[in-house]
Amino acid sequence: MYFPFYKRNLAVAVPVILSQLGQVVVQFADSMMVGRLGATQLASVSFAGAVFMVGMMFIMGTSMGLTPLVGQSAARGEDRKCAKLFQNSFVLNLLLGGLIILIMLGGSFFMHLMGQDPEVVAFGVPYFRIMLISLIPMLIFFSFKQFMEGIGNTRVAMIITIVTNVINIALNYVLIYGKLGFPELGVLGAAYATMIARILMPIAFMVVFINKSSLRRYFSFFNKSEFSFSYVKNLFNVGMPIGAQILVEQIAFGFTTIMAGWLGAVTLASHQIAMNISTMVFMILCGLSAGTTIRVSHQFGLGKIDDMRKAAIASYHLTIFSVIICDILILLFRTQIPLLFTNDQEVIKMAADLMIILSIYLLPDGLQNVALGALRGIADVKAPMIYAVISYLLLNIPIGYFFGFVLGYGVMGVWVGFIAGLTAASVLFMLRFRKKTKIYSLEQSHKINDVLAA
Repeated sequence: MYFPFYKRNLAVAVPVILSQLGQVVVQFADSMMVGRLGATQLASVSFAGAVFMVGMMFIMGTSMGLTPLVGQSAARGEDRKCAKLFQNSFVLNLLLGGLIILIMLGGSFFMHLMGQDPEVVAFGVPYFRIMLISLIPMLIFFSFKQFMEGIGNTRVAMIITIVTNVINIALNYVLIYGKLGFPELGVLGAAYATMIARILMPIAFMVVFINKSSLRRYFSFFNKSEFSFSYVKNLFNVGMPIGAQILVEQIAFGFTTIMAGWLGAVTLASHQIAMNISTMVFMILCGLSAGTTIRVSHQFGLGKIDDMRKAAIASYHLTIFSVIICDILILLFRTQIPLLFTNDQEVIKMAADLMIILSIYLLPDGLQNVALGALRGIADVKAPMIYAVISYLLLNIPIGYFFGFVLGYGVMGVWVGFIAGLTAASVLFMLRFRKKTKIYSLEQSHKINDVLAA
């Protein structure tokens, strides 16, 4: 019954998964190469990266409002409208992204007040500021990527991401350790490598669009008169709640990293290793979520509500299967995985223990991701934002602090907050999609009955 839906969902999701995993491989490379410099340097990348991701994920989330709007229009063959949405997404991303970058730059002057080891902050702040510069080309890349996903093409972004990630990793090796005549830049080398790779990403997309007629035709619709405040506002109204929801989740994960830092550089380094594995699995789940958004938006645009529901349920099944496989691998190799990042025995033992908590929260994390993807496909974004605040700010952080510091379980207790927050989010998001699907089904039935009665 669901086999055709598995096949169609995977067709659009697998390239996104590979693209997302490519990003994680770069984070892995950063952590592995910087980790060889010492636990303090690894902790600094963890700390700066956690703060940076809060802003980056908000900007990326806001850009995701383009995908369901383009997906619904593309399903109806409205190419000019797709192009107009695409054109105006550049305006929104650059204006909003520029504002966020300035806010984060200002915040970098106060990072020493976040309770971290002074040496960690000393390495982390310069790294953070260079990473901020890399966000500028990423803003342009986000518009290209989300548009392409909206029209159902996920392969181009995958290829560009993989190629630039290979370049990033090669530059990591050269700049961190000072190879091929370059100076040894250490932690800063990782930041410069990422910045260069991210500059190449939108350039590559532009080359693809110019040389491929099926994509170049969208540029032919671009015009000064097509800049529209109402379109920017519509993109913002859909994208902002998505960005806010992701921001709230990142705040929870970022604050957890900060709490881990309160327990010392060794604990923070262990936390970073476990979070790298968590992020790798999360990107697989994000790929399934993005595929779900595309499939649901297309079916919704065509008015096929039952197929829309089945596409979402098929993604639930794929998520459960994926998590089971990942959990088995994580638990089997939880003592070997940390060896990829460090030789510090204390860090290795603590990271291995955190893998157990990780294996527990992956299922609710996956289900909340896919349910969110389905809700985004129908542009239902405001209620999930409220649910995210409840799950991550009112449950995740307080429960993590209570178990970690009040009860004294340390970083293991802090991670218990993830289980509570993600479980609450998964239940709320899945129930919301079920409710919306029933409403649309009833509306469709009433329309059919009205036509028959006439």
